[in-house]
Amino acid sequence: MRQQKFGTNGPEVPVIGQGTWYIDRGGRKGAVAALRRGIDLGMTHIDTAEMYGDAELVVAEAIAGRRDDVFLVSKVLPSNASRRGTITACERSLARLKTDRLDCYLLHWRGSYPLSETVAAFEQLVSAGKIRSWGVSNFDVGDLDEMLAAAGQGRIACNQVLYHLKQRAIEHAVIPWCEQHGVAVVAYSPFGHDDFPSARSKAGEVLQAIAQAHGASPRQVALGFLTREPQVLAIPKASSEQHAADNAAAGTLKLGSDEIAALDLAFPRGSRTRGLPML
Repeated sequence: MRQQKFGTNGPEVPVIGQGTWYIDRGGRKGAVAALRRGIDLGMTHIDTAEMYGDAELVVAEAIAGRRDDVFLVSKVLPSNASRRGTITACERSLARLKTDRLDCYLLHWRGSYPLSETVAAFEQLVSAGKIRSWGVSNFDVGDLDEMLAAAGQGRIACNQVLYHLKQRAIEHAVIPWCEQHGVAVVAYSPFGHDDFPSARSKAGEVLQAIAQAHGASPRQVALGFLTREPQVLAIPKASSEQHAADNAAAGTLKLGSDEIAALDLAFPRGSRTRGLPML
């Protein structure tokens, strides 16, 4: 599994991690087994959030006895992101996850509370040993500029954003900003939301041909394309142990420059739009 540095001062983490949005919607036993299989295969970066229903409880079961093997991330809702509210939300997540610390804690998206309040809470949590780093999610360049002004250089560990073959808006400005400032980019919903390219489409045929050339699956190729830049990691969700194994195999896939160019042509990023796409 390839590794990437998580922010300016963070550790190296696997380029392919595990997302948990909607993981509580299916069978609990299968979800836990998928997460555990992913950990076994090197996908030790696990992302969750207080907004994700019972996902934190599923993660707690999956990592029981293996906490030190995992890079664990959760998120605070904007409605809870006052200074006191952020600390309370973090402590609630820690209790649900049955751990004493998070490796990274994110503001889920920009809300109404001043960023300075949320930053103060994050730094208080760092000082208390309850989180090791912090970052943001769904932040466009303007929001990132404001957070940088509030926190200072080197404090924002990551920006978690929507990124898949059919939605490449972050390539225009967000990825370059993060590269400039040493901020990891974490791609959520990297297969789209029930919108993965059909093998019968022209673009899907390109994806399928590259997959066949590598003895890989189209989803592995998609993950390989999204993580082609050293600043970018991805957190696909797996609904089964086999799905987790398929995702993990993308961590060793290396696409050639001609293949990247073919995918770039098949799935054009388009022109820059106003606002950052998010789910």
